[in-house]
Amino acid sequence: MRLEARARLNMTTPPSTVAWADPAREAAFLAWLAPLADRLQLLPATLRPASADASFRRYLRVDTAQGGSAIVMDAPPEHENCEPFVRIAGLMRDAGLRVPEVLAWDEAQGFMLLDDLGHQTMLDVIQPEQPTANLPLYRAAVDALLAWQLASKPGVLPPYNEALLRRELQLFPDWYLGQHKGLALSEAHQQTLAKTFDTIVARVQAAPQVYVHRDFMPRNLMVLRQPGDTPARQLGVLDFQDAVHGPITYDIASLMRDAFLSWEEDMVIDVTVRYWEQARKAGLMDFEDWHSDFGAFYRAVEWMGLQRHLKVAGIFARLTLRDGKPKYLADAPRFIHYIRSTAHRYRELGPLLRLIDEVEGFQAASGYAFGRV
Repeated sequence: MRLEARARLNMTTPPSTVAWADPAREAAFLAWLAPLADRLQLLPATLRPASADASFRRYLRVDTAQGGSAIVMDAPPEHENCEPFVRIAGLMRDAGLRVPEVLAWDEAQGFMLLDDLGHQTMLDVIQPEQPTANLPLYRAAVDALLAWQLASKPGVLPPYNEALLRRELQLFPDWYLGQHKGLALSEAHQQTLAKTFDTIVARVQAAPQVYVHRDFMPRNLMVLRQPGDTPARQLGVLDFQDAVHGPITYDIASLMRDAFLSWEEDMVIDVTVRYWEQARKAGLMDFEDWHSDFGAFYRAVEWMGLQRHLKVAGIFARLTLRDGKPKYLADAPRFIHYIRSTAHRYRELGPLLRLIDEVEGFQAASGYAFGRV
């Protein structure tokens, strides 16, 4: 049987491994995929789940007659806008990064066909028990991050401005404290959070502004079957559609204070120092005393990380309570640990630490050693 005929035959019944909540969307998808199967020699009967993320997007994998595979993005347009994905993929490609190539896109229906960067994420191959064995992977991640930041231009991506920073911070009291923990915030609690948020926003907004991936972590970095020919292309980059123009400290904080993997501080500092050394050679650390003082830069990364940790704890609670995705909230204790670790270091964060300890039921320490300011 000719390939084209076999492909059309395979489209007559949907693959059993892919579930569709909406029969009309399933029919629209099958109609969209059929001509692509003919043109690109796809084998629709092999369609299967590839991954899902915290949004309404999901990803399917389909094999090709040549022995390869492609990725389908299913992004319902009433929930997801794919235009930023396509536009930012172009920016990243221009910066020298390896990102999925868009092979076909039905913007109106929210279906997209992408080339497949493989099955293994950086998170899949990391060896947590041997930190130094992972340094080549992190060096590749740093190379990609620097290439992305060096391509930055103002006015191209949405600004990571005060309004957005504050909306993200508000997720913590609204969803983690209020909805998940059931805490009715007292006036004292509200004052503590308001003052803390003011300090965080002021500190992170002072940093130099570059392109920010916003979720630059091992789960979104692919170990390629055929690594690229430049350092920045050794890993593939995914999940970049929410990129903004914002603090240079954000993505390195995200990389080393992972949502799904924690390192001891010596490993965090090791990779962050490597990033800082390369960044200052590239002229990205020409701010205050960052060029000569790694400690000053590292403190700024910690404050940026704190904003992210508070936001993500709120997002994980919302994903569970609103969106029915409980696996995310299981990782919330990791972020509470990040928050407490940072709060222990800074005098201004003493009230936040006491609030967290009260909510989490930790016994307050007899005295806090706030060594950094």
